[in-house]
Amino acid sequence: MVTPIILTLIAIAFILIVIEDIIHVNKAKTTLFFGTLCWIIAFISPIHGQSPEIVQIELDHNILEIATLWLFLMAAMTFVAYLNSKGFIQNIVHRIMPTHISERKLMFLVGAFAFVFSSISDNITATLISLAVVMSLKLDPKKLIKYATLIIFSVNSGGVSLITGDVTTLMIFLADKVTIPDLLLLIMPSMLSVFVLAAMLSIGMNEKITFEKAELRRIEKTDITIALIFLSTIFATLFLSVQYHVPPMLTFLFGLSLMFLMAQFLMRKKDVNKKIIDYIREIEYDTLLFFVGVLLLVGALKEVGVLSKFTDLYLYLAPEYANYLVGLMSAAVDNVPLTAALLKADITMTPSQWLTFTYATGVGGSMLIIGSAAGIIAMSKVKALTFSSYLKMSFYLLIAYTVGYSGAYFAGQLI
Repeated sequence: MVTPIILTLIAIAFILIVIEDIIHVNKAKTTLFFGTLCWIIAFISPIHGQSPEIVQIELDHNILEIATLWLFLMAAMTFVAYLNSKGFIQNIVHRIMPTHISERKLMFLVGAFAFVFSSISDNITATLISLAVVMSLKLDPKKLIKYATLIIFSVNSGGVSLITGDVTTLMIFLADKVTIPDLLLLIMPSMLSVFVLAAMLSIGMNEKITFEKAELRRIEKTDITIALIFLSTIFATLFLSVQYHVPPMLTFLFGLSLMFLMAQFLMRKKDVNKKIIDYIREIEYDTLLFFVGVLLLVGALKEVGVLSKFTDLYLYLAPEYANYLVGLMSAAVDNVPLTAALLKADITMTPSQWLTFTYATGVGGSMLIIGSAAGIIAMSKVKALTFSSYLKMSFYLLIAYTVGYSGAYFAGQLI
């Protein structure tokens, strides 16, 4: 009896996310409410007759995942909040960009930047930085939605070919299903799909964007130092994660502490009204609370056994078709537990088929705004970007995803 109740509550929660712009109730409030309610019900009436101790263990595991992501986000967003408030990112963009650039050319540049940056950093940081660049241009809301859509897809595509770029890629690699040379074959299909999406989204965008050079401010040494600490933290996160398996969250918190200490030393002689640690208050906590709510809902979904049902697809469809559909499904269900369920099911696939699965789970989440961390971040940062406005881009996204998946299939034949 408890399973249908929890599934109904999860369905209502996702519906409320969809109609947020109609009912004007913040999605962070609704997801947090239903996410916690589902777990409370699981304790009162344990799923599948589990003991409260077992439910507690599962909740602890879910909370650990949430806390790890929450602390990582907090650290990354504090860096970005500081650099944004100081106009550092806008200054860099305006110094690099030409005085005039067409909207179409900018579309391709933004796509390439987000793709490359997500390859050398994590998806969340790449999304925050890419959005900060675009939002500094004060674009029309409809056009901003297109750029944000491209950023989400590009960020998810950029990290799929590296074990440091996407969690599911790392999981599949650690399970010995693919090798690093195999994964590198995904670079070209992923990049092609990004450019295809950029070409489609730029249709009808023929205006030129002018960068006001007069607004440039002098870049302070303190800001440069903190920007360098930020970049160093990103690279240190990659190195320490691969070489010594240090959790990215731990490295980023260390980088944040270094930022606080260095800023304290550099600002000691300056008459500043705002302490460096106060920039934590500028983080949009709606984003963090939304993450908590969504991950609690996904955890509840896992508890009722829905995720394991996805593996039944492989009993009826060839892996190439099943992988394509699983990628689309990962837009509605978190791709990490979905990948874990498939790996535990021990489904037999060739290395080329595992390669298409890697692409599908890494990029398929782009189909819905709530399907990836990049999408959730973008929805929280761009007011015009809602579930329904992003859904209008679904046709373009589906074409780009299909192009990338087809490319991954043919690339897999080279293995």
